[in-house]
Amino acid sequence: MTTTFARVRTSWIGCGAAVLVLVLDVLTKGWAVSALSDGRDIHIIWTLHFALTHNEGMAFSTGTNVGPFIGMLAIVVIAILLLTMRKQGNVMSVIATGCIIGGALGNVVDRVFRGSGFMGGAVVDFIDLRWWPVFNVADIGIVCGALAVAYSMIVSQPEVLEGTE
Repeated sequence: MTTTFARVRTSWIGCGAAVLVLVLDVLTKGWAVSALSDGRDIHIIWTLHFALTHNEGMAFSTGTNVGPFIGMLAIVVIAILLLTMRKQGNVMSVIATGCIIGGALGNVVDRVFRGSGFMGGAVVDFIDLRWWPVFNVADIGIVCGALAVAYSMIVSQPEVLEGTE
């Protein structure tokens, strides 16, 4: 019984990470749409700029006609990650998985609410490095989460959760 409790408790940490990434993504995209819709470009430092773009496709703005498919695929991936999160062996991979889920949800929210038709919306991107495709906070959550999961799989030993010994 305590094993299930410990895993469920750990899963809540991952869900918290997902919610944090989702909320940050929604808030920053809302700011970007309101502050940058007039075509304004804000230089931050070095090559970092904030400039609004809308991505109707997938990564690197490729596949502009596959947005609805990508959105549905993201929903399937989110469901699988949610179902498998409590089976993960350490807290780092649970948090990383939560970041992936939150980022995927952030981009799905754009596809659902920022357009017309089924999954017809465009993802809001605004972080522009000038030497890399424009991205958003959701993309940061997905990439950092995936890197952390990979790192965790390579070097970490599973942690013993309280009450599972």
